[in-house]
Amino acid sequence: MGMGSDMYRQQILDHYKNPRNYGELEDPTYTHVGENPMCGDEIRMDVEIDEDAGEIERVAFQGDGCAISQASASMLSSELQGKSVETLMEMDRDDVTEMLGVDISPMRVKCAVLAEKVAQDGYEIYEGEKDLDKTSTEDEQTSTEE
Repeated sequence: MGMGSDMYRQQILDHYKNPRNYGELEDPTYTHVGENPMCGDEIRMDVEIDEDAGEIERVAFQGDGCAISQASASMLSSELQGKSVETLMEMDRDDVTEMLGVDISPMRVKCAVLAEKVAQDGYEIYEGEKDLDKTSTEDEQTSTEE
């Protein structure tokens, strides 16, 4: 890891200290909260979708947790705006770790992908494809990593 990784570490710290899109949307298409019970990180994602275009118009988040989970939520909230819902639903942990730009230890992957899973789970609940009680839990995140 050279200077490039230092740049990404600085980017993560910047997003953690100065999160983008932090807060809540007035009238989101859906809101969903999820947590990582292993470390206590919690993220709430508000997503507004243009149903006609199938495009994500705005994203806001709130949460509490480590620098990785909060920076990931900040970066993801910016990354998703203007993207299709399909893009969100096709995302996986590799997309998130690539967005972060640093190697994430296996124990921190759950922190990094929490916002992605919350946004995806929220959409599936909104569409009626998932039960509310089967959301961003440790068991589900573990099963997506295998």
